[in-house]
Amino acid sequence: MHNSSGYPRHSKAARSARGVPTFSLYGEQGRISDVEFVHIEDIASRSRNYNWEIDSHTHRGLFQMLCLLEGRAHIQLDDLAMEVEAPAAILIPPAVVHAFQFSHECHGYVLTLAEALLVEDLPEAQRALFDELLLQARVVELSTPHENVAPRVGAMLEQIMAEFRWPQAGRAWMFDWLVRGVLLLVARQHATLSEAKGGNRGERGRAELFARFRQLVESHWQDHWTVPRYAEALTVTESRLNRLCRALAGKSAFDVVQDRVMLEARRRLVYVQVPVSQLAYELGYQDPAYFCRHFKKQTGMTPTAFRKRGRELPGKSPA
Repeated sequence: MHNSSGYPRHSKAARSARGVPTFSLYGEQGRISDVEFVHIEDIASRSRNYNWEIDSHTHRGLFQMLCLLEGRAHIQLDDLAMEVEAPAAILIPPAVVHAFQFSHECHGYVLTLAEALLVEDLPEAQRALFDELLLQARVVELSTPHENVAPRVGAMLEQIMAEFRWPQAGRAWMFDWLVRGVLLLVARQHATLSEAKGGNRGERGRAELFARFRQLVESHWQDHWTVPRYAEALTVTESRLNRLCRALAGKSAFDVVQDRVMLEARRRLVYVQVPVSQLAYELGYQDPAYFCRHFKKQTGMTPTAFRKRGRELPGKSPA
């Protein structure tokens, strides 16, 4: 059960009967219609309408960072429950069940991103840092005895909020710079804290393997590699690769590859003037009709409708 804003109401009966609610973002069920997606809002503006309590729910294909700058919150991330004091960043990869109960003086932001924005077109060193953010839900303290990164993170989030409220020329590029900047600050803080604590070798090993898979997908999706081919290149079994992807991304290895293909399909539909049938062939589909059915299943829209909608959006630019 959910209301018009998309946050689930507090009904245990509804949850037990229908499972944990899954949202793309605030009331839109299913998959997001645009993978180049950025959304931001302050914690108070929405949460105060629900007595500062957000019930258990999850998002498919979306990464969220809740930045707590003032106050405190009781949070649930899957089976983990804890109290968090500001300043802190709460990182929530796709498919993680989460819930919050905020203090009334709470101040901060919720930044929501399409997962693809964290893995594509990045230098190897930067991608390795971002892959740590996608590895699992976690809380990153933003204040340490040696450095307080909270003011810098807060200032960048305020700039993202300003861009979100008042769109101007070059908005997509500004989003790209600011979002990656704030995530880089948080990722660097997490790396610093992990190094100080000695790190977790097993966790890092899985993250590194997943990062290598992402890199191979970025390099070879156009070559139409199969999952066994990726597994062979990584010198792991296909079953291990699938277990890794389900643990860290909440989906199969095949779905990870398909997400990258769908990202390219969305972009080309908006920015390349070619017929849908030709686009399907270029993406490796032997049957354009099958491509159209698959695209609609993934996005909820036909390729033609998506192209029309994308070209009507103000200030679009290929991020």
